Amino acid sequence: VYLYVPKQKTSIFGRLFNYVSFNLLSTVIAVTRQRPDVIFVPSPPMTNGVAGYFISIRFRVPFIYNVQDIYPDIAIRLGVLQNSHLIALFQRMERFVYRKARAVSVISQGFRRNLLAKSVPDTKIAVIPNFVDTEFIHPLPRQNAFSKEHGLDGCFVILFAGNVGLSQSLSTVLAAAEQLAFHPDILFLIVGNGTAKPALQEQVRRKGLNNVRFFPFQPHEIVPEMYASADVGLVPLRKGITQESVPSKVFSIMAAARPLVASVDEGSETWDLIHKTNSGICVEPENPQALADAILNLYNHRTLATEMGLKGRACVEEHFTKEQVAQQYATLFERVVNRR
Repeated sequence: VYLYVPKQKTSIFGRLFNYVSFNLLSTVIAVTRQRPDVIFVPSPPMTNGVAGYFISIRFRVPFIYNVQDIYPDIAIRLGVLQNSHLIALFQRMERFVYRKARAVSVISQGFRRNLLAKSVPDTKIAVIPNFVDTEFIHPLPRQNAFSKEHGLDGCFVILFAGNVGLSQSLSTVLAAAEQLAFHPDILFLIVGNGTAKPALQEQVRRKGLNNVRFFPFQPHEIVPEMYASADVGLVPLRKGITQESVPSKVFSIMAAARPLVASVDEGSETWDLIHKTNSGICVEPENPQALADAILNLYNHRTLATEMGLKGRACVEEHFTKEQVAQQYATLFERVVNRR
């Protein structure tokens, strides 16, 4: 369907119009289609939940609200949402959707605790983690077509791949790169696009950081070789961002059998997963020295890095394959439909 795309992604009103344009038109189209048994509504944006409710009323069928990130909480933490009236509006919308959904699926125990604190009944909540396609992203040789094409062979590559946005603490990564500039074979590779990218590129140019390179998002079929071309996968986040969930890039790095270096809050879901599986090193968020030390540790101990990567791969094969997660969703759908 048509949707309005704001010129400035940081504009809260632009994003709101983006969501509303999609929700209005998709609802009009949805109500003309064949009656479903159940409606599955992923979020964000939370306006999807309101659209899902109206479609469920039209067909008199239940809807399941799938929470991939908790709004407006995350927008408030990032400082994107500061207007008290908008915050109150979104909080009312959040409570409305939780109340009207027949079930709410969340991707972590941290999300479950968040919803319980908001008086969502425990019987309504299903914890189903995100999956990684372990057949698509799998261990490949370090030297491959991608690494050769981009001159990565002979380098110790530290890879960040994903949205270059507000929640990522990539300025910390650049500060760590500056500290490690005396190791000419350590290369920081930032793959992706986002609102923070131009400022980061200017910072690299201004400081003359020759050990940092930027790539745009890569074609889907290139992704396995891209991860294989890395020696370490980075998950750098700002303080308070990862208390309740595990970013999907964590599972992708694990699936590629590469060790993680994660700047995340101690005791967070990501911290606990990495420590439990011994698949990488966790450091304090927004601490360039700690990040540089962790990278240097793996640089100097290649066998340890390899072992951590293999343990990460074993973890996703055991718990986070698409078949395992799909079965959990199938069970949830059947339970909701049978309850109706």
